[in-house]
Amino acid sequence: MSDRPVHTTPFRVAALQMVSTPERERNLDDAERLIAQAAADGAGLVLLPEYFCFMGHKDADKLTVREPYGDGPIQRFLAESARRHGVWVIGGTLPLTVTDPHDCARVLNTTLVFDPSGQNRARYDKIHLFNFEKGAESFDEARTIRPGSEVCTFDAPFGRVGLSVCYDLRFPELYRRMGDCALIVVPSAFTYTTGRAHWEMLLRARAVENQCYVLAAAQGGTHENGRRTWGHSMLIDPWGEILAVRDEGPGVVAGDIDLARIDEVRRSLPAWRHRVLA
Repeated sequence: MSDRPVHTTPFRVAALQMVSTPERERNLDDAERLIAQAAADGAGLVLLPEYFCFMGHKDADKLTVREPYGDGPIQRFLAESARRHGVWVIGGTLPLTVTDPHDCARVLNTTLVFDPSGQNRARYDKIHLFNFEKGAESFDEARTIRPGSEVCTFDAPFGRVGLSVCYDLRFPELYRRMGDCALIVVPSAFTYTTGRAHWEMLLRARAVENQCYVLAAAQGGTHENGRRTWGHSMLIDPWGEILAVRDEGPGVVAGDIDLARIDEVRRSLPAWRHRVLA
């Protein structure tokens, strides 16, 4: 059981599902519409999917929309959306410029968090880079993405939030390093093949083993570049129950973070307290 006080008022959160395109401005317009919808429904925190701002025809296309940390149209959009709607916005991922001049052919795949005043409160650079070969499907993120190295959490009104991205989901040691979280977020662009096989079981496992909520915002559909993503954005409670899910297509998945539910689960099955290995 946590020492956190039990809040009597649940905090509403939302995951946005998108089918992003090679046109940045069209993606930002779509994201704005979904953020507004989630905020109107009472969400105080909104999570965008990985690559919400851009999915090019080739992996290297993302270099054309990369931004230096601290400024750029995508970062301004996220800050302004958070301020306009008075919500926390977790900006899925966007491509940030690598400062190392010897690594200019890659970007950082970065999650940025903005508070309701539009201030940047946290940054996480994706650590684990996806590599997959099966038939005609071939992915190697390391060709165009430089990995991050730092675990990142931030404090939201309801408690600690742990940041992760897509392929990170397969590495449970990352989540243990986050400490006692009320919520873990997983913006993603899982392929249809790997998503159908493993997406739900991995998300539910992370919720059960960390006895916290998991919010996953996914790309979900057939994209203009020919790629098909799995979708199934969802919110999962600390017992592993799926509270809300959207299979495919753009939309909003929403539900409540209830700290009393976390404490109830941890009292009845105190696995968090029984941890022995760091």
